[in-house]
Amino acid sequence: MKTPSGLQPLIDDGVIDEVLRPLKSGKEAAVYVVRAGDEIRCAKLYKDMAQRSFQQRVQYQEGRKVRGSREARAIGKATKYGRKQQETAWKNTEVDALYQLRDAGVRVPEPYGYFHGVLVMELVVDADGHSAPRLGEVELSPELARGFHRFLVRQVVKMLCVGLIHGDLSEYNVLVAPDGPVIIDFPQVVSAAGNNAARKMLLRDVNNLTASLGAWAPELLDTWYGEEMWALYEAGELRPDSELTGVFAHDESAPDLDGVRHAINDAREEALIRQQGREAAAEQD
Repeated sequence: MKTPSGLQPLIDDGVIDEVLRPLKSGKEAAVYVVRAGDEIRCAKLYKDMAQRSFQQRVQYQEGRKVRGSREARAIGKATKYGRKQQETAWKNTEVDALYQLRDAGVRVPEPYGYFHGVLVMELVVDADGHSAPRLGEVELSPELARGFHRFLVRQVVKMLCVGLIHGDLSEYNVLVAPDGPVIIDFPQVVSAAGNNAARKMLLRDVNNLTASLGAWAPELLDTWYGEEMWALYEAGELRPDSELTGVFAHDESAPDLDGVRHAINDAREEALIRQQGREAAAEQD
């Protein structure tokens, strides 16, 4: 295929040898399958974003550190230079998070470097060597769904232990490899200590996973792992190997409890409806 202009510098520098095919394209980035020597990898080419998109990112950027005082001032004033620096910081955040999470033992794609605004990393594949499917694209047994849920909750704990929250975790950014789930897409990663919405985003992440996997193992819908791990985190007692039960006693005096529980219950009701639809379809077969 014709080499995208954004990947040509990587070929010129010998980082990759060939662009094989596009893998996926979204609003913020396009991912390509590339060859580097004898290795098949993927390259994430970030797209430049409009100012409107920056406004949508505000909730995620709270608490992030900017590398220079000049850059921080420019970003705060939303100047042209500031928007450019904000764009650069947004891209760098995913790269930094990927290395930090890899080192913390979180199952993420292995990063191979960041070159000319392009992130080169492991291509996650299935047992046949094809691009791995997303979690929402596979059928699961109840036992496998429970195992995936257990594994993914542990990954979220490891992330929180290094002060990070995915911020947009769902069945759409978890790939299923032969050795289990792999979490992807981190440009919106949230600082657990520096973002006022951190708890809300953590609960949303965990409950998205619970709702999705609860469609295959409905008993998961009665668990509260997000609340449990956040309580331990706030108390300074969360560890990568902390034993979680999924049981949590809610504080009925919390001002945002109703809103949080409504959102969680809505997600769980949707999962139950999907499960009932599958059961009905199976009976008709």
